[in-house]
Amino acid sequence: MGVKSAIVAAGLGAMALMGSTTLATAQQEQAPQNSWFKVCTKQADNDICNVQNIRTASTGQLLTAVNLIQITGKQNRALFQIAVPTGRVIPAGIAMQVDEGETQRIGYSICLPDRCIAEAPLTEDLVNAFKAGGEVTFTTVNFQNQPNPIEVSLQGFTAAFDGDPIQQSEVQQRQQQLQAEIERRRAEFQQRLQEEQERAKQGGE
Repeated sequence: MGVKSAIVAAGLGAMALMGSTTLATAQQEQAPQNSWFKVCTKQADNDICNVQNIRTASTGQLLTAVNLIQITGKQNRALFQIAVPTGRVIPAGIAMQVDEGETQRIGYSICLPDRCIAEAPLTEDLVNAFKAGGEVTFTTVNFQNQPNPIEVSLQGFTAAFDGDPIQQSEVQQRQQQLQAEIERRRAEFQQRLQEEQERAKQGGE
C-alpha cells in the first residue's frame, strides 16, 4: 500500500466506527461530545497512528470526524483531515478556529458519495494549539449558502495524542456500543412518530 492509500485508509478508518450510518447535516440536534482516542495500525513498512474525534447528531449520524494522522517508517508524513457531510459549498472550504484564535481555512481534497474531506499538513503549531485550547470550531457552508458551525471539545486531546492507542478489542466494543445506541434512538424515534400519528388520528375524529 502506498503512502497516499495509507493516509486515505487511516482517515476512512474513523468512518468504520460509524457502521453504515448516513452523514447528517450540522443543523441536526447534537449528541453529547464524543471523546478523543488514538488508533494505531501497521501497514507494510509503515506505522500509522490516527488521533480521532467523531462528532455525531442525536440520531447517531456523523456530523464531523477529525483525524490527526501520523505515518512513520519507510514513509514519514503527518496529515490533518476533517470529514463533513456532503452538500457543502466547495470553494468555501472548512473554517477552523481554536477558542478565540485566528481562523484558518482548510480546502477540500475529495468528496465521496456520503462525505467531503478537507486536509492540510499536520504541523506542530496545530497540535500545540489543540493541546492548549479548550474548544475548536469547524464551520462549513451548506448548499443553501448558510454557515454550519460544529464545536468540538479539546478536553482529552493531549492525553489521546501523547498516550497509548486503544486496543483493537476496544475499537470493536466502541463500534458495537455505537450501533446499539443508534438502534435504540431509531426505535425511540419510530415510537414517537407512531404516537404522534395516533394523536393526529384521534384529533381528526
